[in-house]
Amino acid sequence: MSPTQTENIDAFSRLEHGGWQKVVKAYQRSFGALTIQTVQPLLDAVRAGPGVKLLDAAAGPGYLAAAAATRGAEVLGVDFSSAMVAAAQQQYPEVKFRHGNAENLPFESEAFDAVAINFGILHFARPDRALEEACRVLRTGGRVGFTVWSKPDMAVGFHIILDAIRTCGNMNVALPEGPPFFRFSDARECSDAFLKAGFTDVRVCEVAQFWRLPSGDALFHAFQTATVRTAALLNAQTREALDKIRAAVEAATVPYQDATGEIELPMPAVLAAATKR
Repeated sequence: MSPTQTENIDAFSRLEHGGWQKVVKAYQRSFGALTIQTVQPLLDAVRAGPGVKLLDAAAGPGYLAAAAATRGAEVLGVDFSSAMVAAAQQQYPEVKFRHGNAENLPFESEAFDAVAINFGILHFARPDRALEEACRVLRTGGRVGFTVWSKPDMAVGFHIILDAIRTCGNMNVALPEGPPFFRFSDARECSDAFLKAGFTDVRVCEVAQFWRLPSGDALFHAFQTATVRTAALLNAQTREALDKIRAAVEAATVPYQDATGEIELPMPAVLAAATKR
C-alpha cells in the first residue's frame, strides 16, 4: 500500500470516527426506527439463539445486541465510537459493550459463533479487512451477516438527497476519499468479498423497509445532522447551494406525503450472510 493510500485510509477513518462521536442522539432520533427494521432478519441470517456467542460489530446504539440478548444469545457489542458505546451501555445495561475497531478486533481467534454488522460496514475504511477479522474470530461453521442500503434508485431517501446535491450543489468537494458507499448494494460484490475473506454458502437478499418522517425538511435535517459522509458533503456546500438543496429535497418528498404532511419513503436494505469454511 502506497503512502498516499495509507493517508487516505487514515483521513477517512478520522472523518468517520469524529463524526460518530458527535451524532449519537441525532442518529437515534432520525435513523433508529429505520435501521432497527433489519435487526430480526439479520439475527435470523446468523442464526442467533440460545447459547450462541454473538459479536455485534459496529454496534452503534446497541439495537441488534439487545435484540440478540432477548433471543438468549451470549452477546458482546463493540464500536469504535466511545460515545456510541456509552449510549448503548446506558440504554441496555444488561448487555455487554466495549470499545473496539471492527478492522482490528481485540479478540482471540474462533471466539464467536456469529458476527453481525448492521449497516456498519458502510463506515469502515477497510471493509474487506473487517470481513477477514470477522472470519478470524468465528469458529469453523460460524455465521456472519451484514446489512447495507440498497442502491439509491431503490432507497429513495438517498436518491432524493444525492440528486438534490448533484442538481443544486457540488459533489466534488474536498473530503477524504472512502470506499464506494453503495459497493455492497450489489450482490456480486457481497459474494466476492465473502469468498475472498474465507467464507462460503453466501446468501444475499433484500429486506423491505420504510422510513417515516414528519416532513421533507426532516429528511434534509436527518442527513445533515445524523450521518457522517453525507453530512460532510452537505456541510461543504455554499450557503446558497444548501438552501437550494433543502428546497429540492422538500419538493421531491411531496409525492410521498400523506394527508398529515408526514412522508413515508421506501428504504430497502441488502442483507448478505455467509458461513466460515
